[in-house]
Amino acid sequence: MADVAVLGAGSWGTTFAKTLADGGADTVLWARRPEAAREIDESRRNTRYLPGITLPASLHATSDIRAALEGASQVYLAVPSQQLRQLLREHGDAIEAGAPVVSLMKGVEAGTRLRMSEVIAQELRIDPERIAVVSGPNLALEIAQEQPTAAVVSSTSPTTARDVAKRARNDYFHSFINTDVIGTEFGGVLKNLVALAIGIVDGVGYGENTKASIITRGLAELTDFAVAHGAERETLRGLAGLGDLIATCGSPLSRNFTAGRLLGMGYSRTDVIARMEQVAEGLASVDPVAELAAARGVRMPILEQVRLVLDGAMDPRDIAPHLTTDDEPIEE
Repeated sequence: MADVAVLGAGSWGTTFAKTLADGGADTVLWARRPEAAREIDESRRNTRYLPGITLPASLHATSDIRAALEGASQVYLAVPSQQLRQLLREHGDAIEAGAPVVSLMKGVEAGTRLRMSEVIAQELRIDPERIAVVSGPNLALEIAQEQPTAAVVSSTSPTTARDVAKRARNDYFHSFINTDVIGTEFGGVLKNLVALAIGIVDGVGYGENTKASIITRGLAELTDFAVAHGAERETLRGLAGLGDLIATCGSPLSRNFTAGRLLGMGYSRTDVIARMEQVAEGLASVDPVAELAAARGVRMPILEQVRLVLDGAMDPRDIAPHLTTDDEPIEE
């Protein structure tokens, strides 16, 4: 039995499992593919997603999800957001009673337009105080290389947030806490959409001025959206908002930046998905976030232009002027 279980052995799930193990937790990582679980368990490697990284001896892996969950005092979820509900529906009953359930995901469920913490609460029928979310400037490979960084652990229960933060902490990874789950989650979701836009203009060939303009306007856009849904404005100025935005928009390690870059180079949405090694959550979040924005009357010009490019209704070369200007009249 493990102290903690991590479900999902992609780059982020494996990295976070390493982070927990390096912090002293006996950790079991669930991998969907048996061969991936064997490699992690026997060779201390996940060469597909974290090449060159040696995993700690206190991290074990299995392809048996129920074995991974057995006895785990905390459960961390790092699966693609659109697959979460089905996973919980099939195996949620194996989660130990009272164990905190922690979302490492940054997406919105298509159809329901629910955040991941809301999907967890709805599907497991548990008190939201048992649920936490983790977000921040967390590019997986850099953390796996033990480069120092920080994150936010958020829960409506300060006790749950503290308990998770104590586990998710070591010499190179520091966890802060807050109780603004809405702001923390939406910060992680919305920065992916801005990263898509940055990737698009990078793929087209525009430079740093264009990117800086989009990041600045993007921060204003995502803040307005999150606050309209009940978030605290201050959260979006911290690690879960601005910090995550800077890291995701400025690095080729970012899946969403990479996906956007391919769009800017002329690939279709279908082609981009086929070429990606891992899921770029922003691609699936564009439509539900646009629907949420429309329902609250929040203007999101950057999101709308990205949506047009994804739908093939706008040439990526025409996107930059729309992303860096505001259609509102200028007051004299």
